[in-house]
Amino acid sequence: MKNMPLEHSRYYLNTLIETSSDAIAIINVLGEVEYWNSQAEQTYGIPLSAIKTKKISAFFKKEDLKLLEILETKKPVFNVYHQPRPDKHVLISSSPIFDSEENLIGAISIDQDITNIVKLNEKLSLTTTELQKVKQQYNLQEQVGPFSEIKGHSGTIQAAKELALKVAKTDATVLIQGESGVGKELFAQGVHEASLRKDQPFIPINCGAIPEALFESEFFGYEKGSFTGAHKDGKAGKVEMADGGTLFLDEIGMLPLDMQVKLLRVLQEKEVSRIGGHASIKVNSRIVAATNSNLEDMIKQGLFREDLYYRLNVVTLKIPSLRERIEDIPILVNNFVQQYCAKYQKEIPTLLASAMEMFTNYQWPGNIRELRNVVERMIIIIDNSTIHAEDIMNIFPATNNNHIGKEGLAQEKAQLESARIKEILIETYGNKSAAAKKLGISRVSLYNKIKQYNIDV
Repeated sequence: MKNMPLEHSRYYLNTLIETSSDAIAIINVLGEVEYWNSQAEQTYGIPLSAIKTKKISAFFKKEDLKLLEILETKKPVFNVYHQPRPDKHVLISSSPIFDSEENLIGAISIDQDITNIVKLNEKLSLTTTELQKVKQQYNLQEQVGPFSEIKGHSGTIQAAKELALKVAKTDATVLIQGESGVGKELFAQGVHEASLRKDQPFIPINCGAIPEALFESEFFGYEKGSFTGAHKDGKAGKVEMADGGTLFLDEIGMLPLDMQVKLLRVLQEKEVSRIGGHASIKVNSRIVAATNSNLEDMIKQGLFREDLYYRLNVVTLKIPSLRERIEDIPILVNNFVQQYCAKYQKEIPTLLASAMEMFTNYQWPGNIRELRNVVERMIIIIDNSTIHAEDIMNIFPATNNNHIGKEGLAQEKAQLESARIKEILIETYGNKSAAAKKLGISRVSLYNKIKQYNIDV
């Protein structure tokens, strides 16, 4: 590399730039484009042939160009939220370029396109808010109950619902704890719908889905002209939008430490200031937070503030995992079967005992979310009017058999085969010829298996 020919260095640089999944632009001190990779073409819809050697200000508004700002300040920036165009949201890292004598010769910008993430987050918030408005409009929560979407009759889930209903009547801050996929947001919505704030907004923030650079603007909003690309009239933050209602902070353990400090101040002072604003806005919202993390361990590791933890942990609502409420699994399975049969316009199948046993024997590390996905996959793939255990073995998660080893797997397979033979014999009223035909085996093989598994006929 020390004696690398000059023309080779250009090839290396070109390959490096083209390999990046981010948009990369390099300009000289005159603001003319020297490099513009294919990802930049895709992100901004400007071909290299059109922009190469041209002034970049001819394609973007001057106030929207971070590169020109870097030429003036000569200081790098990293992971700064930027909106170079109304339809584009990016995280930008930009640095000035100096030659060997420290003379400024240009600037480089690396833009990570987060437009889809921002739009998805906005869509999620809008959908949740609209759903809440519909529920309020038709008083659905009064007709079916605030926790009606949480299915199951087990003691653990009933205890959780009873505590949630009791605390909902107060304005106490609630911390919902539970593994991923147990339905923490459903409980948060239930707490809101059972509260005196039920006719006011329910505003969710998924702290794990917002890019770090967007946290402050998403939480607190901003005044007009507060940063490049901001909406001309400014924007209210989620804390302000939840005034009078409930602010749901999902995955609170993912909140950066600097935002934890600012959130604590809002909780203590009951007021918020927009970015670029000078006036404080009073807010009166009920806080419900949720996490699948052990916040006490995070406190010991210096990842979560102890004062914020005690501020949030007024009432702890622990949601049981699916492993702790096995008796609810058949109820959930049947409920999801009906939902997805309606969605895909399919006849509701009959799940035999052996098939349901597959569901109740599995550990469900992904809880209800994973169960829902497996049922949906089952309804999409299997067209049988009657579903046996062996029908769904291939659609179950691969981890289903990881814990039992080869011998255990062989034993489980034998148990499934034995159960299937018993079912078919019952269906055919003990007619072995008919049973063998349905099983797709010879009568001799059927007799051997009856003997092997000691099946009473």
